[in-house]
Amino acid sequence: MAVLRRKARRGQGDAVLDDPLDAAQERRVRAVLALGGVPQADLPDGVQQVRLRLLERAASGREAPRDVSAWAAVVASNLAMDWHRARRRQDRIGERLAALRHADHPSGEDTSLLSLAVARGLDELPDAQRQVLVLRFYADLPVRGIAEELGIPEGTVKSRLHTAVRALRARLHEDEVV
Repeated sequence: MAVLRRKARRGQGDAVLDDPLDAAQERRVRAVLALGGVPQADLPDGVQQVRLRLLERAASGREAPRDVSAWAAVVASNLAMDWHRARRRQDRIGERLAALRHADHPSGEDTSLLSLAVARGLDELPDAQRQVLVLRFYADLPVRGIAEELGIPEGTVKSRLHTAVRALRARLHEDEVV
């Protein structure tokens, strides 16, 4: 029991000693991320990503960078660029979805009723499910294309599609539209 207590105490102290970034390096990483346009709310995640990449590098057996501070700044700069790429990808998807919502629909009472019911059902879906459903059935993108566009695995796209279709179908049956 005493051995476990010593290990637990040692484990608590080691967390501070095993941190690959010291305070000055962390401030530099935060500054690089902020200057790279990453919002203030996302800075802690960026610092953790840099820390994680340094730990992964050490765990893989590669030698430590000669200048950890410079290496961390380069990684932070790359993360800032990745953040902007992801942001642009989300903006493009949003624009596509907005364009699809404003597309002309055929007239007719039945079509209008069904369109309203589907739109209401889509609005009730979680954002992630609505996004894949619209990209698949309105934008006619294949699963692989959706996965690439959103930066998620194909299996995740399939799972979200399945769940979204089931929820939408249940909603349309509940409203007695279909």
